[in-house]
Amino acid sequence: MNTESRKYVLIAGVLFISCVFILRLFWIQVVDGKWQAAAANMAERKMTVFPSRGLIFDRNEKLLVANTPVYDLMVVPKEVKPFDTLAFCAMIGVPVDDLRLRLAEATKYSKYKPSVMEKQIPADQFAAISVHLHKYPGFYGQSRTLRTYPPHAAAHLLGYLSEVNARKVEEDPYYKSGDVIGVGGLESFYEPSLRGKRGVSYVLMDVHNNMKGSFKGGAYDTLAVEGSDLYTGIDLDMQLLGEKLMVNKKGSIVALDPKTGEVLCLVSSPSYDPELLVGRVRNTNYGVLQRDPIKPLFDRALQAQYPPGSIFKIAQALIALDEGVITTETGFPCNKSLVGCHNHPSAGDIRQAIQMSCNPYFHQVFKRIVERGENPNNRFKDAALGLAEWEKRMRSFGLGSRPAIDLPSVKGGNIPGPAYYDRKYGEARWAFSTIYSVSIGQGEVLVAPLQMANLAAIFANKGWYYDPHVVRAIGDPDSVQTQYRDKHYVDVHAQWFDHIQEGMRRVVNEAGGTARRARIDGITVCGKTGTAENPHGQDHAVFIAFAPMEDPKIAIAVYVENSGFGGTWAAPIASLLMEQYLTDTITRPEVVKKMEEADLISKEATYVKKPKRK
Repeated sequence: MNTESRKYVLIAGVLFISCVFILRLFWIQVVDGKWQAAAANMAERKMTVFPSRGLIFDRNEKLLVANTPVYDLMVVPKEVKPFDTLAFCAMIGVPVDDLRLRLAEATKYSKYKPSVMEKQIPADQFAAISVHLHKYPGFYGQSRTLRTYPPHAAAHLLGYLSEVNARKVEEDPYYKSGDVIGVGGLESFYEPSLRGKRGVSYVLMDVHNNMKGSFKGGAYDTLAVEGSDLYTGIDLDMQLLGEKLMVNKKGSIVALDPKTGEVLCLVSSPSYDPELLVGRVRNTNYGVLQRDPIKPLFDRALQAQYPPGSIFKIAQALIALDEGVITTETGFPCNKSLVGCHNHPSAGDIRQAIQMSCNPYFHQVFKRIVERGENPNNRFKDAALGLAEWEKRMRSFGLGSRPAIDLPSVKGGNIPGPAYYDRKYGEARWAFSTIYSVSIGQGEVLVAPLQMANLAAIFANKGWYYDPHVVRAIGDPDSVQTQYRDKHYVDVHAQWFDHIQEGMRRVVNEAGGTARRARIDGITVCGKTGTAENPHGQDHAVFIAFAPMEDPKIAIAVYVENSGFGGTWAAPIASLLMEQYLTDTITRPEVVKKMEEADLISKEATYVKKPKRK
């Protein structure tokens, strides 16, 4: 190729490349427009669109948790011009020193990225602020929602929202500084479902900081996805009644539907109004609640671990019957030299023993479970063998391990086995005489109130249970969660449950029973009282029950700290709640009034523990 030809080829190549560049620039600057969106701090602004958090409903679709709109006042330090700081501070209600500190922190974070200047401004207050924002370049409002609690109830069950910490921002790329996250209760457990997915909106701003509409008709916007609603098994009317009955008392109430495992009611007392932990007053109120000596933030229904007292006897009876160490007709004298007891006739069979809650009877029952004679030459090894089998069976009731409920921070209690006592006393250094208090639900046995309610459900179902759970469906009320549909069977034959149920029926409905205050006209209630020893004050009152006997629809556990006998306080509270749930009415308003007006917390300081008789 000659020189002249090469020249024309070179020129053609340059012209071609130039045309490509020109066309590309035309496309970028005129047609595509993405470069404009990238210049977000000039005429356009990138704004985060926060999704509405999912709502929470009770079993009748009554609203437990809703949303209310609020606004964050944002600042882009690079865009800020000199302004009247006194007027600005007066407008947003922030001291001048705080404003300067926040501006400095925002600048340190980024001159070009937005930072929160003032959080969670109520809609009515922000409306008054927004009309003046054009005077203050670099400042703008960003909408989001806060939680609101129409019933002002179920604080421990629901949880609350709090700003994410730096560690969470580092661990999870979804969250950014200033975001909120669920803490405790359903808000925490179902955080991924409730939070939704944030979107992005590009908006045009004029020189006066006024929004003029969306950029490119929203071509680069991404829609926010609302969080999924939760449909719970909670009965709001029952929940409100339970909280009212437990006012000025320490303890808890847990009620379940034995046929489904759904939680009907979950009360921890003392409690607090969940609205106290919403908005800009949250941190202040949280500090007050945290310092309160009665510990209203502590969830006693899930985290407290108590000695179960005499409610434990019905599980002991089942294991003894199934192991063949007693029969349904086995009787024992009420020998108070073995263990203390109240005055009643000796029990001639297992049903009478449950009815009268005879301590010496179950002392003898547990003795036969532990001392099996499998190693007659060594009573220590023999006790270890018997207790190992007992422990295995007790754990099949869901005791001694964390319940698989859809709530965080649940405790599993303690079922002491041979390994536990080996650690405590040393191997081959303990026997039945060391651990006999376990026979009546004392000693080292600890059970959470949720587990007590599940125990009642097991007896209602004659040997099986579903994992307790609060949320029945997510997103759609008909989309029932399937992971809670696996039946768990206890390690006891079903043939024995009729006898135990009969004993529990007598506890409530026959003379000599310990829970006559739990009776409901027209409904056969089966229950068991407990009085758990308390080294720090008056004994704790316990009551578990289910009803109706013929077709159980509710299983319940009530635990009232420092209140004495289970039949005095726990039983009537449980009875009122069962009546409310089963009949949608209360026929004993005088009992409601008595329970509501009783202030057991104030009495704690005046109670003097009497020395135990030998």
